Amino acid sequence: MDETSPLFVISIAAELAGMHPQTLRQYDRLGLVSPTRTAGKSRRYSMRDVAQLREIAQLSSEGVSLEGIRRVLDLEDEVTMLRDRVRELEGMLADELLNRPGRRVFAAGSAGDIVSLRAGTRVRRENAVVVWRPLERG
Repeated sequence: MDETSPLFVISIAAELAGMHPQTLRQYDRLGLVSPTRTAGKSRRYSMRDVAQLREIAQLSSEGVSLEGIRRVLDLEDEVTMLRDRVRELEGMLADELLNRPGRRVFAAGSAGDIVSLRAGTRVRRENAVVVWRPLERG
């Protein structure tokens, strides 16, 4: 079981959220919280739905309109989706970097150019001394 498992009938979800069941029906009609439906068409709310109902109540008490609440919820869902995608891509990238044979390493050359090296090799450093004297004019 997780936070999205449909567990609660409307009366229990309403009690957990501190709302009237009719308010939950209205939010369902408006698409703010869409509970899972059973084969008999009754609503089943998850813990995530209850948390969302509580958030709606908080935003509403702060004076946010229902349309504003809808926008906030949509943006929060998008942020969650994007965070999950970033984690997925980071995992894929880490796997690729660990499994790629002959990874390449880059270093700066003496002239400031980029030099490609094989993994495990070092750049040979030049340790020659260069003396500079200004040209005498005259």
